[in-house]
Amino acid sequence: MKRLARTLLLACVPLMTVGSYGQAPAPASAPAAAVAPSAQQIAAMQAKLADWPQLGRYRAANAALAPVAAGEQRVVFYGDSITDGWGRKAGTESTFFPGKPYVNRGISGQTTPQMVVRFRQDVIDLHPAAVVILAGTNDIAGNTGPMTPEMTEDNFRSMADLAKANGIKVILASITPAFDYPWKRGMEPAPKIKALNAWMKDYCEQNGYTYLDYYTSLTDAEGGMKPGTSSDGVHPTAKGYAIMEPLAQAAIDKTLASK
Repeated sequence: MKRLARTLLLACVPLMTVGSYGQAPAPASAPAAAVAPSAQQIAAMQAKLADWPQLGRYRAANAALAPVAAGEQRVVFYGDSITDGWGRKAGTESTFFPGKPYVNRGISGQTTPQMVVRFRQDVIDLHPAAVVILAGTNDIAGNTGPMTPEMTEDNFRSMADLAKANGIKVILASITPAFDYPWKRGMEPAPKIKALNAWMKDYCEQNGYTYLDYYTSLTDAEGGMKPGTSSDGVHPTAKGYAIMEPLAQAAIDKTLASK
């Protein structure tokens, strides 16, 4: 009986280390030292915390924008870097609708939740007749954290609802193709983009909005950008924007002509 009790007692003693019972455990190996962020990275993080939706980006430009002239039909192009670079990136200056009362309010890297926050300042308060919304690829990339397709869809709904409530006609542009993201490899965006575009097209049909299909004219067989239309597989070149321009103009003409 005594031998059995001793055996059970030893079985209940936690194994602390390989070696003799009662020996002090070996010290755990120290974790690898974390790499301290650079001063530039810290400044960028502080700036993002101070103005997460980047309301400051267009504040002065909005204040300086002339009121809509009589008979003018202003259009706001609203989006991320693909909109931001249109007419601003070297070689694309002549492709952003010369002579048209169109306003570019794209911000590089933005996700749809950031765009919802600044929608009033950068769209509604500019009193456009229509808004062209191009977004979603940065959601898939997780630029501001992981997002489900449903979260992105809800943000498109929110922007469309805000526009409609303020008498602004809605044009939702398809997400442009991407086989991979150069800043975040391995996200496999091609099928996710295709699925969100299918949802967007159906949503526009159900709600009387215009669906602007860039995707079909830009995509290759693998769901990436066609050769020559992108500088990095995501961002259009002048050739890419030249394909997008007449598609956008046709969608705007159709939308503004509708009752």
